[in-house]
Amino acid sequence: MTAKGKVGAFILAAIFLLSVLAPAIYPYNPHEINLDALKQAPGLHGHIMGTDQEGRDILSRLLEGGKISIGVSILAAFFAMVLGLTVGLVSGYYGGRVDSFLMAVVDLILAFPSLLLAIGVSVVLPPGTLTVMLAIASVGWASFARLTRGYVLTMRDAPFIEAAKAIGCSGPRIVWAHIMPQCIPLALTLMTLKLGGYIITEASLSFLGLGAQPPAATWGSMISSGMAYIGSAPWIAVFPGIAIAVTAFCFNLLGDALSSAKYGSGLRKEKGLI
Repeated sequence: MTAKGKVGAFILAAIFLLSVLAPAIYPYNPHEINLDALKQAPGLHGHIMGTDQEGRDILSRLLEGGKISIGVSILAAFFAMVLGLTVGLVSGYYGGRVDSFLMAVVDLILAFPSLLLAIGVSVVLPPGTLTVMLAIASVGWASFARLTRGYVLTMRDAPFIEAAKAIGCSGPRIVWAHIMPQCIPLALTLMTLKLGGYIITEASLSFLGLGAQPPAATWGSMISSGMAYIGSAPWIAVFPGIAIAVTAFCFNLLGDALSSAKYGSGLRKEKGLI
């Protein structure tokens, strides 16, 4: 792994550990309202990143929101990867009408602006973290399917597949026992590339009020609530924005490092597709 990838992995690990360990190491409750400390400016003594319009500590809410924002994005990426991997395997191996139908669905999904489609899915369902996960996964699986299908097509007539057929292996066994293990590293690398975009998508949906509902803290909802005070207390919105940018950037560094190490530059063109 390159130096940039190691830096990205280190920062992500630090963010994750701080988010998980925050209740044990940081004294402030992220949901505790303090009317005596409304919009308190950041400082080294007391509230390091200041407080919001209700006197809640910004840093504690950032750490609390990190668990939700990062957790939702990772789970959504995993669901998208599993669904896309399954569709790509079936489409690439069986071909014919099955391939034509599944790829038509993939092309239809990829034809829509990804964020707009995710918003559409979120509007239909009740707001919450599960809705955000389903919205991101329902849009993101298509790029996994397309990439997996292309990879399967390159190995469908490989000697080890022909050998499996010769000893009587059924089609499903060949797909799941012989081809899928070859595709999993590729799918995991693409998932790492996608996570930066999924963090931003989750924040966008939460900003619009479609994600986790109050009193839960997410980075997107923190920016949304802080926009009204951008002139008098800019830290309410600025710090969550920085957290989103740093996390997405680190995921991109890690994903680029993995894709370069394993598959060269060819995989990175998939990065822009949610």
